[in-house]
Amino acid sequence: MAYAYHKMTSEEVQTFLDEPRFAVIATNRRDNAAQLTPVWYLFEDDKLYVSIFKDSAKYKNLKRDARVSACIAGTHPDCRGVTLTGTAELFTEGSEAWIDDVSYRIMRRYHSSDEETEAYRDDEGERDKSALMVLTPDKILAQDFND
Repeated sequence: MAYAYHKMTSEEVQTFLDEPRFAVIATNRRDNAAQLTPVWYLFEDDKLYVSIFKDSAKYKNLKRDARVSACIAGTHPDCRGVTLTGTAELFTEGSEAWIDDVSYRIMRRYHSSDEETEAYRDDEGERDKSALMVLTPDKILAQDFND
């Protein structure tokens, strides 16, 4: 069986990534094995933003090795997928208002109201334990296998 697909345009990629999907990010463990983690994200201005906790494995991995990949896939029967690779930057302080704003916008994408988002953020805990990962991709592979 042959599969037909086309590469997605930048507009199709943006539209696809605007949906509140899960991204799976891959960071590198000390032994070079991949650490895979599903995360919420925001894709804006050709950058992928992910809020992460400073005590997480992915944060520790990124502090040691900033290379990261992210894969966002459609759910059945949506046969599209976008993979981004590059080097991430971690922001923890110095721009707290900006970090807080972007983190809130990430959370808001996955909740139906501001009130729900605020309640989630309050339950999440202390904001000083979070960091913002920003991936400016070196490469984006975007394919559409839909008919």
